[in-house]
Amino acid sequence: MRIVLVGPPGAGKGTQAAFLAKNLSIPHISTGDLFRANISQGTDLGKQAKAYMDAGNLVPDEVTIGMAEDRLDQADATDGFLLDGFPRNEFQARALDTYLARHGIALDGVLDLEVPEDEVVKRIAGRRVCRNNSAHVFHVEYKQPKTEGVCDECGGELYQRSDDAEDKVRTRLEVYHRETEPIIDYYKQQDLVVTISALGPVAEVTGRAMDALRAGNA
Repeated sequence: MRIVLVGPPGAGKGTQAAFLAKNLSIPHISTGDLFRANISQGTDLGKQAKAYMDAGNLVPDEVTIGMAEDRLDQADATDGFLLDGFPRNEFQARALDTYLARHGIALDGVLDLEVPEDEVVKRIAGRRVCRNNSAHVFHVEYKQPKTEGVCDECGGELYQRSDDAEDKVRTRLEVYHRETEPIIDYYKQQDLVVTISALGPVAEVTGRAMDALRAGNA
């Protein structure tokens, strides 16, 4: 299957993408991984992206599209893929359509993870990360440490990252509504979108997505 996963920050796209890709036996292709791989490998596109990022500028759509197309050309994506974070706007969505048409293939569905905005803010603004190891993540409501402000794993200090502050989260949501949300309407015109509630345990959300796919709704 060839699937695009969309949803606001805090919807759990990365987590769901990993589970869905495993269940469907297709590669999970995320924008973050594309950037890291190209930069670490020193590809031409990676060098271009790094130059923009080092200057504090957004990476142009053309560079991101080039990375995505190079990844989709790899053998493991021949029979399917799950795209996470790409396309992020309508220009990229149209470029993806052009790429797929050129290869005589098409998307099977677009999974839209729906989360109320207040829940997104609660999820992200409530995160606390260990200063010693960023993989140790807690939450003031959903995953409280045994001792407030102290990491259960290593005893490090827990803190709120600056980009997790509520005002920053709301700014990220504004960007999502302005730039990425329009692709949902774009794909609805192609009858590809199925909207899935991303509330509840991870396994339940994955189950909803898999049920939609099995039912042929995406």
